[in-house]
Amino acid sequence: MRAGGGPLPDARVLRATAVLVALRVGYAYNWFSIGPALVPIGVEFGVGPAEFGLLVAAFLVGAGLLQVPAGFLARRYGARSVSLAGVGLLAASAVASAFAPSFAALLATRLAAGVGAALFFSPAIGLVASLYPAGRRGLPVGLFSSAFSAGAGLGVIGSSLLIPIGGWREAIAIGGLALGVLVVLGLGLIPRTAGAPPAEPPPVTRRRIPTALAYRGVWAVGFAFVGMEGATFATGQFIVPYGQVIEGWSVPLAGVVGMMFVLPSLFGGPVGGPMAERFRNHRTQFVLATVAGALALALVPIAGWGGLLVIGVVFSFVYGVVYAIMYVLPHFWREVPADEIPLAIGLFNSIQLAGGAFVSFLFGWMVSVRSYAFAWEVLAGIVLLSLAALVALPPTPARAARPPAEGSRSPPVGPGR
Repeated sequence: MRAGGGPLPDARVLRATAVLVALRVGYAYNWFSIGPALVPIGVEFGVGPAEFGLLVAAFLVGAGLLQVPAGFLARRYGARSVSLAGVGLLAASAVASAFAPSFAALLATRLAAGVGAALFFSPAIGLVASLYPAGRRGLPVGLFSSAFSAGAGLGVIGSSLLIPIGGWREAIAIGGLALGVLVVLGLGLIPRTAGAPPAEPPPVTRRRIPTALAYRGVWAVGFAFVGMEGATFATGQFIVPYGQVIEGWSVPLAGVVGMMFVLPSLFGGPVGGPMAERFRNHRTQFVLATVAGALALALVPIAGWGGLLVIGVVFSFVYGVVYAIMYVLPHFWREVPADEIPLAIGLFNSIQLAGGAFVSFLFGWMVSVRSYAFAWEVLAGIVLLSLAALVALPPTPARAARPPAEGSRSPPVGPGR
């Protein structure tokens, strides 16, 4: 469905969905391509694990701060415009990172890249969901969610293969340029009627606080997965330097292992999205998947590269399941107006990213003052500890998810980050 009108022709829907999924892949590539570059960045700028944690956190801070504003901007200017502007900023910032003359400049460009990521994500997921009627959103939204993992995996392995050939700067620049090409394709292939702003922008008034910002389910989901968010970024960014420095692996081998900590979630999304639409025991789904992921993380310090491949597959798959369920869930919250669904997703993503930034920084700091083994164990504990916030999650109604509201400024969503 589109804002304010009937269904788009199937071919246009498929093309728009394909380019949005491709943008999600490119967005994640530029998010995770920095991980394999941490060791050469450290050599060039004279920094270590604590600064690596700060560099990872800089992106997450930018991504977290703009999640809620992105939801408001999408309501006023349309999901298509805001999401494409955001991913364009991410592409430009990635290229700028490749030319950073100092570590401080690199921190600034990664912060700007995170801002672009924030402007893309929640409007884009609302845009994907708006293309489909109720009952058919689980699979496309699950695919969109899982595309993050495909891009993250490609970012880890692609950067690992490119760095020995041309250096870390060239590897980062290639990802930004490729994403820029996808942005141009998005401008041409995503119909302007999809996620369009209202004919008359909503007036700026002293209204009540939007329901999405006060709904306890949003806050429960946000805090419950702070640990998972931090663990995802810590593993995705640190597993390559861990393999190189501690295990003595080559960069390509470390990249392959690192890829397995993100890529298999590509398959978790299409499982979690339809499962979340079909069954209503969402709290149980969250707990079972997250506990499995935390237990896998706890085994990292005692596993060789073969064991880490298995651990990575398990962790990444359940991560994909969790986030697909997460992005479908707001569709069932009848207390939250349809046009506030992207805002709800933006808020719980903002909480997770802010908390995840701290967890990622904490991981790097623990490595610098203790050891990688200690940091992995603490990380698994944080994943389980934050899950306790699910006690505040309201039960999912037994009734089916609502259809999209005709003419809503940013139609409802489905599922994962």
